[in-house]
Amino acid sequence: MDNSLQARLLPLRHQIDALDEQILDLLNQRAMTAQEVGKVKQDFDLEGPVLKPEREAMVIRRLQALNKGPFTEQAIDAVWTQIISTCRGLESVLTVAYLGPQGSFSEQAALEHFGHAVTRLRCDSFDEVFRAVEAGQADVGMVPVENSTEGAVNRTLDLLLNSPLKVLGERSIKIHHNLMSQSGSLEGVTRVMAHPQALAQCQAWLTQHYPKLARDAASSNGEAARIASQDPTVAAIAGAGAAQAWDLQIVASGIQDDPQNRTRFLAVGAIETLPSGNDKTSIILAVPNRAGAVYDMLAPLAANKVSMTRLESRPARTGQWEYYFYVDLQGHRNEPAVAQALSDLKKQVAFFKVLGSYPSQ
Repeated sequence: MDNSLQARLLPLRHQIDALDEQILDLLNQRAMTAQEVGKVKQDFDLEGPVLKPEREAMVIRRLQALNKGPFTEQAIDAVWTQIISTCRGLESVLTVAYLGPQGSFSEQAALEHFGHAVTRLRCDSFDEVFRAVEAGQADVGMVPVENSTEGAVNRTLDLLLNSPLKVLGERSIKIHHNLMSQSGSLEGVTRVMAHPQALAQCQAWLTQHYPKLARDAASSNGEAARIASQDPTVAAIAGAGAAQAWDLQIVASGIQDDPQNRTRFLAVGAIETLPSGNDKTSIILAVPNRAGAVYDMLAPLAANKVSMTRLESRPARTGQWEYYFYVDLQGHRNEPAVAQALSDLKKQVAFFKVLGSYPSQ
């Protein structure tokens, strides 16, 4: 290495080493303080979940607002989510259920939201995720609820309708689909496998490039990758993490039809989340089958100046052309305007359920 270059780099590297030591010391101080918080709770018999979604959201937002350096908001979120996860794990390790196996987008969303200091419970279906949390086998679950290309994930909507679990958080991730196989080519490959949503999100690309390749549904993209790792006649569509997890080679990357393809996931559990200062409230409604019923349903929101960010309908399966409406509102259910709007709504609809209030991402 050139001596002049070495002379300039060496002191900067020494400075980074010194800063890293300071950061490590501060992280340990933070961890010990978190342990003290746990001891105080025990001394005062304050039982309750170690997970506090509103507090964690407030910590990260505060740091994002204070930031004046080159660190991006996304970087602050990623770094402090892991710091919080590690400190939380010193008190109690969270068990998170999600659609598996290893390398699924659900796993990615779960780890981005709760950090890596968790126990992972990989499930074979969305139904199993809900059952695991309801039965206490997991503390929380992570399930997809909507995709920017294909719309609502209907099975999740149906499960939310009938489950006692509450929504306690959300995480939106960019979906980057890759075609992968054992060899890194499609020689000898006769079919491609993926979750039905992933197949739909890549259908135009597949039709253009491999129209004769059979398309088979799998329970998850991670499962498709697992099958491909054992069968050379199968190619899988999945994220880069699945290729690494199952030792597959990427044939083509970024094959999703929409380059801005994103999926929104919901965290579910038995926790009642308190206001964080920037929240959403999700509800399910049904109205009588009469003229103007949907218009009347929305009137309390306008009257109380509560903004609706999402409206999704789902057949009620009564044979009477009746629907459930899944609605996201800005604000927490404890805020006066939202509380009044919900109270007014409840009086005039045929079905009313609050799924939960939670920090908005």
